[in-house]
Amino acid sequence: MGKPVNLNRFRKEKARADKKARADENAIKFGRSKADKELDRARSQKQERDLSDHKRDP
Repeated sequence: MGKPVNLNRFRKEKARADKKARADENAIKFGRSKADKELDRARSQKQERDLSDHKRDP
């Protein structure tokens, strides 16, 4: 006869594994490196600066 299995523990471990797998998939799909984020931030700041430089003073 086999050893008794705690079904709650099994269920929770399976849920954790599924959640981890989903997180890994999302990191691959949506994740960006820190350098990419900084580059986008710098580009948007430059774009805003250029736009504000072209505004006329009232």
